[in-house]
Amino acid sequence: MELKNRFISIKASIDGCPQDSDFEIKTETLSFSIGDGTKQVLVQNLYVSIDPYQLNRMKSRSSSQTAISFASAIIPGEAIDTYGVGRVVESEKPDFQKGDLVVGLLSWGEYTIVKEGSILNKLDPMGLPLPHHVGTLGFSGLSAYGGFFEVCKPKKGETVFVSAASGSVGSLVGQYAKLFGCYVVGCAGSQKKVDLLKEELGFDDAFNYKEETDLNSALKRYFPDGIDIYFDNVGGEMLEAAVVNMNTFGRVAVCGVISEYVDNGKRAAPNMLDVVYKRIAIQGFLANDYIKLYADFFSTTMEHLRTGKMKALTDISYGLESVPSAFIGLFRGDNVGKKIVQIADE
Repeated sequence: MELKNRFISIKASIDGCPQDSDFEIKTETLSFSIGDGTKQVLVQNLYVSIDPYQLNRMKSRSSSQTAISFASAIIPGEAIDTYGVGRVVESEKPDFQKGDLVVGLLSWGEYTIVKEGSILNKLDPMGLPLPHHVGTLGFSGLSAYGGFFEVCKPKKGETVFVSAASGSVGSLVGQYAKLFGCYVVGCAGSQKKVDLLKEELGFDDAFNYKEETDLNSALKRYFPDGIDIYFDNVGGEMLEAAVVNMNTFGRVAVCGVISEYVDNGKRAAPNMLDVVYKRIAIQGFLANDYIKLYADFFSTTMEHLRTGKMKALTDISYGLESVPSAFIGLFRGDNVGKKIVQIADE
C-alpha cells in the first residue's frame, strides 16, 4: 500500500521566537506492507497535540535535547513527532485492527507509521470527546496531577499559586488544588482568562500579570500570609517573585519555563538566601516521571470530568495548515487550555 502524506517540518533550527516562515508543508509517499514482519501500524492522525516544549527540540542547541529521548532534537525537513489520537488504517500487529481508535506518539502530519516499541494504545473514548484524550487525559493532565500531588505534596488549607493558569497544565493544577482543599490563585495574560479562572474553573482569585508593574507586590497582595506551593509554568521574573513570597518549607514545582524558551538571555535568578533560610524546595519534573501513577490519574480525572467537578479546556484549530500558527500562538498566549489541531474528521 502506498499513500501520499503531507506533514509539517522546520526549514532550519529555530533560535528565538518561531515565525510562520520557519515551517513548511512537505509531501512524501508512505509505503506500508502487510506481512513483512515489521509489526508497524499505519495511523490516520485525527487530533495532534501542540506543546511549547517542542521549541526546545527545534533549537540548534539546548541542554534539554540530551536529557531524555522524547526531547531529542528535531531534524529540519523531517516529520515532527507528537502525542495524539488517530485511527488505524492498516496494521501488522494483531493487537490493532483497521478502524481502531488509538492514542500515542503520532506526528504533525496526515498519517504516521508507528513502529514497534513506540507508544501506541487502543483508545476507548468512554463517552468523552476525543480531544480530551490528547490533553486532559494525556500528558498535560499527567503533568498537572503528578506535579501537584507528588512534587508539591499538598496539605489541605495550604495556599497555592499557579502561573499560566489558563494553559493546558495550569488550568488542571488549579482545579486539582481546589478539589483537594487548598486556597488557589492563578495568573494569566488577559482579563478574559482571569474571569474564566474565577467563574468557570473555581479559582479563589486570579490576576492579569500584564497589568502588574511589581510582581513581588502583586503576590504579597494576593497572598498576605505567603505562598505554600508555587506551580511554575513560566520561569523568569514570576519565579523570582514567587520565591520572595514563599512561606517556610514552601515547595516549587517547575513544570515549564515558557518565558525563557524564546529568549536565550532570560534566566530566573531566585533569591537563594530565601531558598536557604526558608528551606524552599524547588524541583523540576517531567510527566514521564509519573507514568506509574497513570491509572490513578486517569480514574480520578475521569470521575471528576464525568461528575462535572472538573472542566477540560481545549482550544482546537482545524487542518494541517494551521499547525504552525497554532504553535506560534502558544508563545503569544493565544491559547486557552490545551492547544490541539484537528487534522481529519473523526
